Amino acid sequence: MPTNKHKRKTAAHAKPKAAKYALSSRLITLHPKAFISVGLCFVALGLYLLTFEAKNNAMFGVAMLSLIAGTATTIYANFAMPKKKQTK
Repeated sequence: MPTNKHKRKTAAHAKPKAAKYALSSRLITLHPKAFISVGLCFVALGLYLLTFEAKNNAMFGVAMLSLIAGTATTIYANFAMPKKKQTK
């Protein structure tokens, strides 16, 4: 005796793709170009402090913190930049 059970489609359980690509409201993701320039300024400040003002341990530490913070900010802002789609 055949039974006609209703089978659910797998698309009914799929999550919407719009929520996956939703932009977050963080400051770096809203203004990535500005934060790339801020990060590069931190890197330049760190290099300046490292080459000219690193005579004691405190200035060396500030220079290294500036380099690390600038590099991290620049990389994160670069990833937050919207990607351009290539059209052919």
